[in-house]
Amino acid sequence: MESFYKESIVLLEGAIANITAKLDIIRKYKIVKNDKDPIEYITSRVKSEESMKEKLVRKGFDVTLENALTKVYDAAGIRIICAYIDDVYEVVKMLKGYHDLKVVMEKDYIKNPKPNGYRSYHIIFELQLDLAGEIKPVYVEIQIRTIAMDFWSSLEHEMKYKKNIKNPELIAEELKRCASEIATTDLNMQTIKNMLNE
Repeated sequence: MESFYKESIVLLEGAIANITAKLDIIRKYKIVKNDKDPIEYITSRVKSEESMKEKLVRKGFDVTLENALTKVYDAAGIRIICAYIDDVYEVVKMLKGYHDLKVVMEKDYIKNPKPNGYRSYHIIFELQLDLAGEIKPVYVEIQIRTIAMDFWSSLEHEMKYKKNIKNPELIAEELKRCASEIATTDLNMQTIKNMLNE
């Protein structure tokens, strides 16, 4: 991986650490104020060399480090898992409150699911990292979803990359049905939570 990203691996890891630290501060502050922490857990990764090269080719870009860092915005990725739908939007609001995070793109797949049933909130930020006086822009893709959405997404991801699947159409149909059921469950859980808080 480092052979492809070279010294830029420091930028990507630094951007992830920067945003993760921001989230950690907010979470601690909410706890101190006796507010609910909207985040269950956070995972992150730098996209593997193989996945990045494949994506560049798929998008019609030359396989270069420059294109990986400026044309494809998910070299650095963070996934935030929440218990409830309202928590997802609370996290989005929290992140947008930072003036040094510039929104490049956002897609609400919770309100507007993909045709296959995928639900999640995607937001891409640009942040400026100061490396010994040299300012470098870095992009980070953040996916925010509920526990149930994450469970579904893991299975869908496994199916997408598994070879020689029997009955792929039937499985895709079942996954879409499950996505609808999960969305209904998420809404029901949110309603129950709201009733408890009244």
